[in-house]
Amino acid sequence: MPARQLLDPVTLEALLARFGARYGTGDRRAVASLWSKWHLSAVTAHGLAANLLLGRDLPLGLDDLHLEISAEGRTSGLVLRHAGRPLTELAHDSRFATLLDGHLTPLIEALARATGAAPRVFWSNAGNYFEHFAQALAEHPLATPEVTAPARQLLESRTLPDGRRNPLYRPVRYVEANETGSPRRVRRLCCLRYLIDELGVCGNCPLACARASRSAGSAARST
Repeated sequence: MPARQLLDPVTLEALLARFGARYGTGDRRAVASLWSKWHLSAVTAHGLAANLLLGRDLPLGLDDLHLEISAEGRTSGLVLRHAGRPLTELAHDSRFATLLDGHLTPLIEALARATGAAPRVFWSNAGNYFEHFAQALAEHPLATPEVTAPARQLLESRTLPDGRRNPLYRPVRYVEANETGSPRRVRRLCCLRYLIDELGVCGNCPLACARASRSAGSAARST
C-alpha cells in the first residue's frame, strides 16, 4: 500500500477498524495509539539503523514509501524505492528531516484528526522508539563509540534546527527502581493503552510509576 494513503481519512479509518477488531469496543484513541506503535517501531528502527550505522537517509517520506500490511491491519514491512542517499549529500542540520517532516509530522496530524487523540500521544510513541533504538544501536557490531550522538543530541534539544519546538524532546526518563536499584525506564507521556480493559498499562507507563511512587511514599510515612 502506498504510505501516502494513510493520510486519506477513509483509508485510515478502515485500517484502524481492521486493527482494532480484536479489541471490540476498546477506545479508538487507544486503538490508534497501539496501531501507531507497530508502525512507528518499523519506520524508526530501519530509519535510525541506516542513518546512524550506514550514514544513509532512507526514502521514508510518505510520498516515496510503500507498506506491507498484515492480515490484522498493522504495518509489517517497508518497501523502499531505493537504498537512500548518503548523509554527506544533505545539509548538516537535516539529518533526520525525512523521518520527521516527510513521515512523522503528516501521519501524526492525520491520526490526531481521525481519532481525537492529542498529537503528543503519537509523538510520545515515536520518541519512545527513537530513544529505544538509539540506545540499542550503540551495542551493534558496526557501532563506533559516538555513533548514537546525533540521535541523543536531537532527543536533548528543546527545538529543531529551524527553531520549531522539538516534539521528540526527552520522551523518556530513567528513575531508580526501589526493588533492584537499577534505573527504570519511564515514558514521559502515557500511550493510552490502559483505555483497553484487557490490556492495562505498559511496562514503561508513567501512570504506573506515579502510583508506585505514591505507594512507596505512603509506606515510608507509615513506618
